[in-house]
Amino acid sequence: MPTRKPVTGKGLYMISAVAQKYNIHPQTLRLYEREGLLRPSRTEGNTRLYSDDDLAELETILALTRDLGVNLAGVEIVLNMRKKMERMQKEVNEFMHYVKGELAKGLGDWEQRLNTALVPTTTAEMSEQVHGHSTNH
Repeated sequence: MPTRKPVTGKGLYMISAVAQKYNIHPQTLRLYEREGLLRPSRTEGNTRLYSDDDLAELETILALTRDLGVNLAGVEIVLNMRKKMERMQKEVNEFMHYVKGELAKGLGDWEQRLNTALVPTTTAEMSEQVHGHSTNH
């Protein structure tokens, strides 16, 4: 049995409205759910409610099956790969954020090291180093 998603108040559609909107039979939507391609939420009375996210997923399924001729097994593979890619992209973004933070900390450390590594000198001492002779002999 599919897991139940919490029902939110935004953009929920009953199976008949979704079937009519996309010109498909309600049994097709039930099949997609049985195959695990769609997971609509349910009311207490067990009525399917499709969210805007479910509709976006359905549009992808229909594009793959109608426009590209992909069978349901192929659709499942494509959807799973897409979810994995989205997770990987999120991980890469998190890693980049971490690296940028570490670089920023590292640059701050380098600035501090450079400031403490510099030896304060007077103009006379600098002149002595440039001209190569001492005035204190």
